[in-house]
Amino acid sequence: MKTLAWILAFPLLMTVLGRAQGAPVPPVQNDQPHEEKMFFPRDWFWGWAQVDLAPPHNEIDPNICAGNAGQYGGVNAPCSMFARYMISGILEVRPFGRGELRRVMIFGAPAFLFGKTIPQTLYTWSPDAIGIEHSWGGGIYIGKGFEFRITQHFLFDRLGARDTNLGPADLGNNGPWGRYMTLGVRKTFGTRRW
Repeated sequence: MKTLAWILAFPLLMTVLGRAQGAPVPPVQNDQPHEEKMFFPRDWFWGWAQVDLAPPHNEIDPNICAGNAGQYGGVNAPCSMFARYMISGILEVRPFGRGELRRVMIFGAPAFLFGKTIPQTLYTWSPDAIGIEHSWGGGIYIGKGFEFRITQHFLFDRLGARDTNLGPADLGNNGPWGRYMTLGVRKTFGTRRW
């Protein structure tokens, strides 16, 4: 039930944060530069949310069921965890506005998968919950568009009745990437025009 609450709350949270980001900033008085607050500056949230639809014969494969799952029961095969819908996003939090700590950030990147499809056997528009693939981490801005990042990616978390072994086609909870932790450097460049 908690997971369902997060599934419903995530898009709402991203919308609210997006509106807070777009709030007008009051003009600077007396030609003095704007001084940021030490904690929770005006731009401390950044992120995006996305909703995807995969058309028939192009389902999202979280690598939980074997590609030949239809051979283990046809349209009634128990392992039908190929997604039709995905809600994903990223949220970066930079809670410090001044000093060297302003370079520090933490982030989360969940992807929620929904559907009930078996390749070459069963194609439905069912919104059955499959599970969550999520990662989180932290980073520090180095300079000139470079960030050092630490990312922790977790195993796929199944939801509801699909949180059991689904027969011989079930590959387990490793998901598309399995569990891992990485150290990385990200380079950003350019400016977006809206």
